[in-house]
Amino acid sequence: MRVVMFGYQTWGHRTLKALLESPHEVVMVVTHPRSEHAYEKIWSDSVADLAEEHGVPVVIRNRPDDDELFQKLKEADPDIIVANNWRTWIPPHIYNLPRHGTLNVHDSLLPKYAGFSPIIWALINGESEVGVTAHMMDEVLDAGDIVDQRAVPVGPADTATDLFHKTVDLIAPVTVGALDRIAAGETEFTKQDRSQASFFHKRAEEDIRINWDWPADVLERLVRAQSAPYPAAFTFHKGKRLEVLAAVESEGVYGGTPGRIFYREGEGVVIVAGADARTGRNRGLAITRVRTEDGRELAAAEYFTSMGGYLSARP
Repeated sequence: MRVVMFGYQTWGHRTLKALLESPHEVVMVVTHPRSEHAYEKIWSDSVADLAEEHGVPVVIRNRPDDDELFQKLKEADPDIIVANNWRTWIPPHIYNLPRHGTLNVHDSLLPKYAGFSPIIWALINGESEVGVTAHMMDEVLDAGDIVDQRAVPVGPADTATDLFHKTVDLIAPVTVGALDRIAAGETEFTKQDRSQASFFHKRAEEDIRINWDWPADVLERLVRAQSAPYPAAFTFHKGKRLEVLAAVESEGVYGGTPGRIFYREGEGVVIVAGADARTGRNRGLAITRVRTEDGRELAAAEYFTSMGGYLSARP
């Protein structure tokens, strides 16, 4: 099939690479301009550079809604559009233009975790698996019929970075597997169960601020979800920002006021956590590694030279 690819960052780059290595012909690529946004500088392999290396025409757009782009698409005469990590709305006259419509590749197990940052949200929420879904695009974002979907398990120590590498390796088989079905003439695919659907927003500074009223198991997953190169989860100690780079749920049960710097346990320093910590039935968060406001990385036992005092969500 003749394919136009819409995509951005490493997700789009992997999709384009899979298409270039497939029997299909990539006739045009549409991608976003480079961005200085913190999350868009992560996993930022260039779709434009890869396309140009292979002599594929490239169009740069923030939004794909202008007449010039529509004319270019008509001239390219695609059988299908394949999109992955396209950041803005694609209007119906674009996604319905090709003979076979538009296939969107999304890094979650739809219908759950539509929208943005699905791996991070899934890890924070304690999901047992994550994955990649290829679905036909329709008028509702990430809601079209599923053509191919594959999953990988979430390990007990997996970070968001680990899960990124696991899921990005699924892009090629999911994309090509879906295209093979469409090229073979299939038109009936799996309807999404909309009762199971969830939609998540982009991550921002407020989403990585540690709230000590949260239970320790959720905070431990938040720390893993904000693994490098993502911005680290943070708290405040004595009015200064403190990033938590590594932590585990405590072995012991610790009662008291959430945020209290309480006890040395193993290689960590336990912080009381959970809105109901005063009942004395909660595990704490044992912080093992931190980064200070001036950029120093330290073992928590080295940073917290004495017990007592509090960590807080704000200075």
